[in-house]
Amino acid sequence: MTALAAPPPVALLQRGRLVGLLIAVLLLAVAVFLSFALGARQVDLGAVLGGLFAPTGADTDQMVVRELRLPRTVIGVVAGAALALAGTVVQGLTRNPLADPGLLGVNSGASLFVVLGITFFGVSTMFGQIWFAFAGAAAATVVVYLVSSGRSGPTPVTLTLAGAAVTAGITSMITLLLLSNLETLNQYRFWAVGSLVGRQLESVAVVAPFLLVGGVIALMLGRSLNVLSLSEDVARGLGEHIARTRVLASIAVVLLCGSATALAGPIVFVGLVVPHVARRFVGPDYRWVLAYSLVLGPTLLVLADVLGRLIVLPGELEAGLVVAFVGAPVMVALVRSKRLGAL
Repeated sequence: MTALAAPPPVALLQRGRLVGLLIAVLLLAVAVFLSFALGARQVDLGAVLGGLFAPTGADTDQMVVRELRLPRTVIGVVAGAALALAGTVVQGLTRNPLADPGLLGVNSGASLFVVLGITFFGVSTMFGQIWFAFAGAAAATVVVYLVSSGRSGPTPVTLTLAGAAVTAGITSMITLLLLSNLETLNQYRFWAVGSLVGRQLESVAVVAPFLLVGGVIALMLGRSLNVLSLSEDVARGLGEHIARTRVLASIAVVLLCGSATALAGPIVFVGLVVPHVARRFVGPDYRWVLAYSLVLGPTLLVLADVLGRLIVLPGELEAGLVVAFVGAPVMVALVRSKRLGAL
């Protein structure tokens, strides 16, 4: 009898990646359940299921699940996935392992337009702030792209420098506006801290088309980002259309990070840390890094929101603060444990 041939190493690697992705999906499901069940008011499994699938108006626990925790959980999943995908694309586009979506001016542009909306147009509702934040994110990214473009188009270095310069200029303008208008400062600080509280499902519906288009574009860029990581000369030799890839990547970042920032405020570290965590499991292949980031991003943000509800009972810490508190040491550990080379 002939012995069965062992699976080739590539097949084993792919199988391991698929198993890891399934485990990540299960972790996300656990995080979502914890988001429904835990908080200042503990809710049992029956109330969670009843509030989601068979609500009755008389049950307070079901009302908490349906009216309060369902919107913040959905927004946490959506915003976390969008920020993680955007961070992965930015790191691949700039070949900078410490890049995040804020590098292209997304957060600062969104913040500036929210401040302008509050100061000059009297925008006080979350629905109005969403549109101003999204428009500001798009405008700032376009400015960064134009500033960094030379005769041969933007390069990773010029994108990084232009993003830093534009962000510094916008931050100064925001500070000037906030110092001159106390009412604007009072409204802006609740949005700027990065929170999933007080948002409604209708907000997700507003930006859903942008998120869908941006997510599809990002996931389709995996092969192109792999080629770009080899260097621009090699990419051109392999027939890669570098300018088109940069434009599509920039569009994806604007749509994804602009929408997430509009929904939850300028949350940091998700787009920076999650791609590195994904690479530790799947290596440098951007097709898999994007897939893992799509799942790990919402897991991180939702768990951060749950932790924020529990550590200062009966109060809460905003998810953006918890992510920054947890993400900073994780990023330091990643840098110390493995030298970060160019991507």
